[in-house]
Amino acid sequence: MMMMMMTNLSSDAALEEPAPTVSFRTVLFSMVVLWATYFALTTVRSLVMDFGLQFELGWRRLAVTGVGLLLTLVLWLLLRLFDNRPMWLKISAAILLASPVALAIGQVNQWVFKDMEVAGEQMYAKKYNINLRRDESGNLLVDVPVRRASPAGQGDPVVDSEAVMIAPAETYMDFWRKLLDVALGRYFLLLAWASTYFALLAGVQARAAQRREEQFRSAAKAAELRSLRYQVNPHFLFNTLNSLSALVMTGKAERAEKMIQTISRFYRHSLANEPTADVALRDEFDLQKLYLAIEAVRFPTRLVTVFDLPDDLEDARVPGMILQPLVENSVKYAVSAVSRPVTITLAAREEFDRLVLTVSDDGPGVPQGTTHGLGIGLANVRDRLEARFGPDIGFTSAPLPDGYCTEIRIPLSRPRHA
Repeated sequence: MMMMMMTNLSSDAALEEPAPTVSFRTVLFSMVVLWATYFALTTVRSLVMDFGLQFELGWRRLAVTGVGLLLTLVLWLLLRLFDNRPMWLKISAAILLASPVALAIGQVNQWVFKDMEVAGEQMYAKKYNINLRRDESGNLLVDVPVRRASPAGQGDPVVDSEAVMIAPAETYMDFWRKLLDVALGRYFLLLAWASTYFALLAGVQARAAQRREEQFRSAAKAAELRSLRYQVNPHFLFNTLNSLSALVMTGKAERAEKMIQTISRFYRHSLANEPTADVALRDEFDLQKLYLAIEAVRFPTRLVTVFDLPDDLEDARVPGMILQPLVENSVKYAVSAVSRPVTITLAAREEFDRLVLTVSDDGPGVPQGTTHGLGIGLANVRDRLEARFGPDIGFTSAPLPDGYCTEIRIPLSRPRHA
């Protein structure tokens, strides 16, 4: 019981795993791609629109891109807190948290490009040979020529210049209007990245769920195999104790002692392997030799055994004790049912990359009025094979004109050598 509890605890611990998250490398890569695309598109736009001052604009744009990348990392750290929340909550968090981040990026953009407005005005004035300036209030003025009449009313008109305001000074509302205009563009950029992040997270969580499902399926399969395997042991023990009791009651102490020693070797051999593990076919045959040696103590003249195991199949893998119920049935319904010698044959062969195992005897077959008593034993073997290999098995059990034969067909597998 303690061993089973420890096994279950270790299985549960193996199935537990940390909550799935997107790796930092993947997150950083997605951010770099996003902001690199932004930088490339805005640079192309600047070239197409011929804004001029490309170098000055370029390094400032690169600085804003770097700050945007860093602030997107901050957004990711906040969104990580909602990784295991429902999708509607993730979306709501992205909508709310992206707003202050976008405003921060917009503010940085304003600071970085602030002096470029003056430089642009100077470049424009030089290009068109006009005089642009700002007055003390910050209004943008341009000097335009004006013809005035001469003071005396005689002679040519006097050409003078007059300052004309073409752009009023920026007000507090203008500042926020420009800031929001920039921030909105960055806001939708951040929402686009958040959508990408959620898609990556959904993919990681789906793969983690698939792994968990496979682990649970594997654990359930192992539990089924273990349960079926444990059914074999009490069945065998019941039969051997009955045989031992019969020897003791008939006064055959020497045979009983020999049987006890062989039973000890049998159990030492059978319990050496993990219940759900496959064993070498050679070991399975050796186990059945021990069992038949036990039964030979009861039937020294009636039990004859034949083992046909080709050398190239000795390492083939089979579920442990898979032949035990079949051999037991042959002893019970063939050897013990008659007074003549009965031969039990265990054979293995390969057919089309499949392992074929047969347990046969030349006993009376199925006694009239019975079902050969194979219901539990055969069902156990068939269920174990299906749990281990799925539907890709062959299993037949039927009487023959000169006895009875059970045949198993399973995929041929051998241990992998390094």
